[in-house]
Amino acid sequence: MTTPSVPTAHSPQPTARLLLIDNYDSFTFNLVQYFGALGAELTVWRNDAFSLDDVRALNPDAIVVSPGPCTPAEAGQSVAVIRELGASVPVLGVCLGH
Repeated sequence: MTTPSVPTAHSPQPTARLLLIDNYDSFTFNLVQYFGALGAELTVWRNDAFSLDDVRALNPDAIVVSPGPCTPAEAGQSVAVIRELGASVPVLGVCLGH
């Protein structure tokens, strides 16, 4: 008969610093709750309330683009962030960012 293994404690993973771009969609705060439950350190900015320099200064580990505006023309800084930083910072787009 074998003895079941007992799980051992692991040191916690470092907290991921996420920027969540809010495209004025009600689902944004569901995403905030989900990522928060996973232990992420979240910064939430409305799509028209920051600049690319702000994002660079924040230096997030990843960027999440929320669902939102009807068209990319109404996406504020979302498209610019994806174009400028998407090659160097992981980006998860929900709906708009597909």
